[in-house]
Amino acid sequence: MLAGEELPQVQDLETSDLRAVAEHKAPGKDGSMLQNLGRAPTGVTVRGVATDPTALELVERLKTQLRTGKPLAFVADITDSTSVEEVLLDDVQVRQLAGRPDAYAYVLTLREYIEPVEPADTSALEADILGDAGDLLDGVLDGLDLAVPFATGLDAFVTPLTELLGRLQAFREAIDR
Repeated sequence: MLAGEELPQVQDLETSDLRAVAEHKAPGKDGSMLQNLGRAPTGVTVRGVATDPTALELVERLKTQLRTGKPLAFVADITDSTSVEEVLLDDVQVRQLAGRPDAYAYVLTLREYIEPVEPADTSALEADILGDAGDLLDGVLDGLDLAVPFATGLDAFVTPLTELLGRLQAFREAIDR
């Protein structure tokens, strides 16, 4: 059953469990160390055929559930040992069977839904960071007030430095001849 609805004529139900393992090789050493990163969500593939007059409605409901992306309740005998209770609908494949107007073969790819862990409360930390950032920004703004007089004060040096550059270039040309 998926979302409280019995799936018609299920012909094949397959589960896949995968452990996440990271391998770390030590430089200059033989062998490696394996780190257990837990297990990946259980995958479930359901294949079946819907052959009654409401088969097209079932297909449309499955496609709607795929688009919502919300976890769905799932019950199957084979998944009792893996304790999959909620799944996300990853993929829906539907094929209309030739010669039968109300017959649809379907393949559902499901993935176990694992409730995300709530992040730790960081409200006190964020207040301190915000205050520090405000203090730093105030210092930057004060520094910007000094930038305009500094830039206009450099105007007095432009003419003498331009003349010096011209004399240095003339001297270099004289040496190169």
